[in-house]
Amino acid sequence: MNLRGLVSVTGKPGLYKLIGQNKGGFVLETLDAAKLKSVVNLSTTKMATLEDITIYGEEEEIRLLDVFVTIKTNSTELPDPKADGTTLRTFFREVAPGHDEDRVYSSDIKKVITWYNIIKELPLFDEEAPAPLV
Repeated sequence: MNLRGLVSVTGKPGLYKLIGQNKGGFVLETLDAAKLKSVVNLSTTKMATLEDITIYGEEEEIRLLDVFVTIKTNSTELPDPKADGTTLRTFFREVAPGHDEDRVYSSDIKKVITWYNIIKELPLFDEEAPAPLV
């Protein structure tokens, strides 16, 4: 799974593809059909790559990529992101066992499901991740 160029931007819904950088900030493109481009300034906006996002665990943090792989290989049906908290929590116990239930909220689970629905059809989803830069 190669999600290196995909980012989440604080305060903006959805996911974005990082396509470049200019003196004003980073150039992002939406992943939908519109392919709208925007520039975000890191002094006013927080941005995180999906590759770097982790989920609170009881013993150690769980990588978001590992959760996506588990969802992809798991035969459990993906719940609707608008489902009730109990349904979401039951699903998340299966795909992210050992997550800290006190610090991982239903809103976080909804976000993971929404992001998975966005990226599952992308070609990047089935690509091998490039080797880390040393």
